Amino acid sequence: MTILLLLVSVGIIILLTAKLKVHPLLALLCASLFFALFSGMPFAVIIQSVNDGFGTTLGKIGLVIVFGVIIGAFLEHSGGAYKLAEVVLRLIGRKKVYESMGIVGFIVSIPVFADSGFIILSPLNKSLTKQAGLSIAGTATVLMLGLMITHVLVPPTPGPIAAAGILKADVGLVMLLGLIIGILTLIVAVLYAKWVGARVFIDPNPNLSEDEIRQKISTAPGALKSFLPILVPILLIVGKSILEFTLSPEELETGWARALSFIGTPVIALMAGMLLAFLLPRKFDREILSTTGWVGRALADASNILLITGAGGIFGTILQNSGIATALTDMMSGANLGIWLPFILCAAIKTAQGSSTVALITTASIMAPLLSSLGFDSEIQKALVVLAIGAGAAVVSHANDSGFWVMTQLSGIDVKTGYRVYTTGTFVVGSTAAIIVYIASLIV
Repeated sequence: MTILLLLVSVGIIILLTAKLKVHPLLALLCASLFFALFSGMPFAVIIQSVNDGFGTTLGKIGLVIVFGVIIGAFLEHSGGAYKLAEVVLRLIGRKKVYESMGIVGFIVSIPVFADSGFIILSPLNKSLTKQAGLSIAGTATVLMLGLMITHVLVPPTPGPIAAAGILKADVGLVMLLGLIIGILTLIVAVLYAKWVGARVFIDPNPNLSEDEIRQKISTAPGALKSFLPILVPILLIVGKSILEFTLSPEELETGWARALSFIGTPVIALMAGMLLAFLLPRKFDREILSTTGWVGRALADASNILLITGAGGIFGTILQNSGIATALTDMMSGANLGIWLPFILCAAIKTAQGSSTVALITTASIMAPLLSSLGFDSEIQKALVVLAIGAGAAVVSHANDSGFWVMTQLSGIDVKTGYRVYTTGTFVVGSTAAIIVYIASLIV
């Protein structure tokens, strides 16, 4: 009954947004309340889930979205984004944008959360896509898939490293195998995104002509100056992850380590990037910071993204608090599926409640007592179980996942098309990774 309610709830979201053109915020609220009421959740739990889902989601990513949108606005209006795009295209060629964005996403998401990585890289992706005359449907998809692959497969991203700890797997082995499997999966992601881009054309900036782009480039700041608002936040966040991964708890309490850890948190790192973005205009006018200037217009754009992302958090939290993960576990724990069991179980939990990290940790906790009985005793087998769980954590991203809304809203992709290009893409990527893990398990 719970699984059926989930399917109906997703159907409600698609019907309201794609067919009836209802705003995604209202559609998500309707689906959330429908699921909560018909699943028999107590009223107090429903209210708590709504408040926690909206508040916790925006508490984690709200300001990151705001600062990222402001950085994007300054890069766009100053011409910096198009200057960057011109330089990158000159280096890689106009035919390799898909490969470049996939690789950049793959690398960035090892230390940086996928949502944050997409927000940081979205301005560059949009300008590259516009300059190359490609569809944002394809390039945004490959960027987010590249981010997602390492987000679920490669430590020190929290989900994989937590799963490795719960299953007592060797973290170094998980990293090595995760990188190998991730690279092979990324090749499939690039091919899929090219296929999508050839069939679904969405202009990344339909209001900007080629002549206007050339005019912006002629007055744009230098490439290095334009790159700093993107590069500095990435380096700060990466530095924090390296610190936490290499230093002992005692060393992390020293003054310099605490300071670096502070400036490496995503919200502080993005704030630093925003301050650097303020240096991009050739002539700084205080009007730029006003409610009618670049900042005001950027915040107006961000408000819509924030509301939809928060509503997605409500849907995900209600699903988590409904006990749907337990229901799925009861359905599948008795099945003799070998290495496919952790994949299918994690995929079901991820699809049901939206969070890849929650799905990874939950599935690892379920699998931990089952490893010996399933024959997963060696270090390499434990590592493959972690990666099978990671593959499942990519399947599938839809309306209950904040990444779905960040990707679609920042790229100007409607909900129906988002399901068609990105949700399908996460299924392709997750299934590909699972097949590679299965083949590896046969070899070793």
